[in-house]
Amino acid sequence: MNLIDVRKNAREKMKGVCAICRECNGVWCRGMVPGMGGAGDGSTMQRNYDKLKDIRIMMKSLHSAKNPKTKYNFLGEVLSSPMMIAPITGLNYNAGGSIKEEDYIDDIINGSIECGTIAMIGDGGNPDFYRWGIEALKKIGGKGVAIIKPRGNSEIIKRIRMAEDVGALAVGVDIDGAGLLVMASMGQPVGPKSIDELKELVDSTDLPFIVKGILSVEEAQIAMEAGVAGIIVSNHGGRVLNGTISSVETLTEIKKVVGDRMVVIADGGVREGVDIIKFLALGADCVLVGRPIIWGSVGGRREGVKLTLETLKNQLYQSMILTGVNNLEEINEKMIFRG
Repeated sequence: MNLIDVRKNAREKMKGVCAICRECNGVWCRGMVPGMGGAGDGSTMQRNYDKLKDIRIMMKSLHSAKNPKTKYNFLGEVLSSPMMIAPITGLNYNAGGSIKEEDYIDDIINGSIECGTIAMIGDGGNPDFYRWGIEALKKIGGKGVAIIKPRGNSEIIKRIRMAEDVGALAVGVDIDGAGLLVMASMGQPVGPKSIDELKELVDSTDLPFIVKGILSVEEAQIAMEAGVAGIIVSNHGGRVLNGTISSVETLTEIKKVVGDRMVVIADGGVREGVDIIKFLALGADCVLVGRPIIWGSVGGRREGVKLTLETLKNQLYQSMILTGVNNLEEINEKMIFRG
C-alpha cells in the first residue's frame, strides 16, 4: 500500500463529499457542512489554505544539518515528530458514510501510536463518539488527549473524569465549537465560556488543560490567566464561522505574548511536511493534522493513517535538511520569506 493508492481508494469511497483535490483548498467542497468543506461560501477554509501557501521558506544547503532530529516533547510524552491528530468526530455523516465512527477512532488511536505520536479524541452530538474515544484510549494506556465540546461545565467535568479514569495525557475544550448548531439540534447545547467558567474547568482536574480555538492575543491572555497548560490556535478548520482570519495570521503575535508559559499548538491546512516547518517558524510548538488523516483512514484504515503520518514526518525531515536546521528548536521566524 502506498499513499497514492490510499487516496485513490478514499476518493472513490467519499464520492460526493470530498474529491481529495490536488489542492485541498476548500473550493470544490465550499459550504458542505455537514460534509468536508468550510462554512458558508467556504472563504475561511480557503483563507487557511491560501495564507499558509503564501508563506515561503528560505532554502539552504551549505550547512552540516545532515541528520536532523524531529522528536518533540509534549507535556512529558516524547513524540516522533511535532504533530498530532486533530480531534474530529461525526465521520458517519461528514464523510458520507464511507467509514464508521468506531472504525475511524480505532484507526487514529492505533495508527498514531504506531507512528510514534498520539491522537486527540473528540466529542459530538452523539455521546457515543466521546465514549468510544475514551474506550480506545484505555486500551493503549491513555496515550492521547481528550477534547470536549463546550457544553455546560457539569457535563464537561463528567467527561474530564472519564479521561482521568483511563489515564489520558491531557484534557481540553474546543471552545471554537461554541456555535455548532448541529449540537443543539441533537439535544447537546454548547456555548462560550467566561473566564470564571474556564477557571472552574482548569481547577477541576490535575491533568494539563488545553483550550482549542484561540485566534487573538486577548483570548490567549485570558486562557493564560485561567491557568491552562496549552492553547490550540485554530478556527475549527473554517467550519464554524465564515469570513474569519486564519491561524497563521495571528500565531506569531500570540506566541510572542505567551512565550513558553503555555504550549502553543496550531492547525489549519497542514497538507505536507513543509507546512509543519512554516507553523513552527511562525511560533507553534507543534501542529494538528486533520483532513489528510481522514483520507488515510477511509482509504487505508489504520495502515493508511500510519502511512499518512510517516509521509508527513519524512517530508518534515527532508525540509529540515533543506533549510539547514538540526532540530526543532532551530526553526524560527528568520526562515520565513513573505513577498
